[in-house]
Amino acid sequence: MASFVEIERCNLIPLSLTSLCACPCRTLSNKTLILSQKRCPKLNLRIVFHGSKPVLRIRQSGISTSRRLISAVASAEPDRLEDGNSNEEIDDSHNIQVNEDSVSERQQKASQLRKRIIFGLGIGISVGGVLLAGEWVFTVFMAAAVFIGAREYFELVRSRGIAAGMTPPPRYVSRVCSVICSLMPILTLYFGQIDVSVTSAAFVVAMALLLQRGNPRFSQLSSTMFGLFYCGYLPCFWVKLRCGLAAPALNTRLAVAWPIFLGGLPRWTVGLVATLISFSSIIAADTFAFLGGKAFGRTQLTSISPKKTWEGTIVGLGGCIATSVALSKIFCWPKSLTSAIIFGFLNFFGSVFGDLTESMIKRDAGVKDSGSLIPGHGGILDRVDSYIFTGALAYSFVKTFLPLYGV
Repeated sequence: MASFVEIERCNLIPLSLTSLCACPCRTLSNKTLILSQKRCPKLNLRIVFHGSKPVLRIRQSGISTSRRLISAVASAEPDRLEDGNSNEEIDDSHNIQVNEDSVSERQQKASQLRKRIIFGLGIGISVGGVLLAGEWVFTVFMAAAVFIGAREYFELVRSRGIAAGMTPPPRYVSRVCSVICSLMPILTLYFGQIDVSVTSAAFVVAMALLLQRGNPRFSQLSSTMFGLFYCGYLPCFWVKLRCGLAAPALNTRLAVAWPIFLGGLPRWTVGLVATLISFSSIIAADTFAFLGGKAFGRTQLTSISPKKTWEGTIVGLGGCIATSVALSKIFCWPKSLTSAIIFGFLNFFGSVFGDLTESMIKRDAGVKDSGSLIPGHGGILDRVDSYIFTGALAYSFVKTFLPLYGV
């Protein structure tokens, strides 16, 4: 059915949708719309829509003029319908794409979480067995971890982010330092101390850097010396804590029921108990800090690690101290409640400081993870960064501040 529009105007102005809508109008039957003002004999304008073809008829002084127009007025409705359909199709395809992306992202996060849990449990069980074995088993395991961690550290130093602002050490020096770092735990177990070994290694490395061809730079020396300290010297305190404090933990009730074929009562030393409490406290600190940050995190702790918050840090501190106190009651070591609280605080402080130090190195290197050795966890440094400084604090506290090693 054709649509009919009749417009009578006295003055001719440019025809547009705005001028049509501005006129007072009334609706007639059979889809006829008439817009009128004062009747003017000079001009009679009529637009008739036949389907999609508009016809413009103008009567002026008895003269009839017909013109066929293809205009935006005639094509507005079909175009609008077509545009609406196309927009709906675009919106639907966009929504489908967004839904597919969100589903894919959720699946990826679920897969990463499964990997983290599986490999985390595997690492935890393996480390627990190594801790109980002690002596050479623990030392060789530590030496292997130190070697891989040192290689990751020197790769970070040679990365584009850090190398853009400083000259990294030559690759052969990095490899030699990684080997030296892995030998430090073994020398610590064999000689009982590491001072002479570290001093000798630092002297040899410094001479190799100073006598190299080209133009030696201070940045090469400083990054290499820090690598020896960070990756080699500090982890040796775990060997001194686990294997060096061999005094029996006489008050440990768990040792009474420990099987004879697994070492019996002599297996449970102050070093073993202190290492177990320290490792467990660090794990609790990381776990509680993560959960507390997710639930209550609002205030950023530091710009070095934007995801860490003060709320999560406080929750992590509480979880670390609570774990230290609970395990001290189970192992009956240390005997003093105050000592257990201080021990937990030191473990937490060392773990946070080590984590932030490694985050600073990765931030300057421009990478997210130090490596990709452990699926879902990154590299070795990503997993042991909280333990690097903690061993020195734990050993110093037990050796120096606890009378008779807390027994």
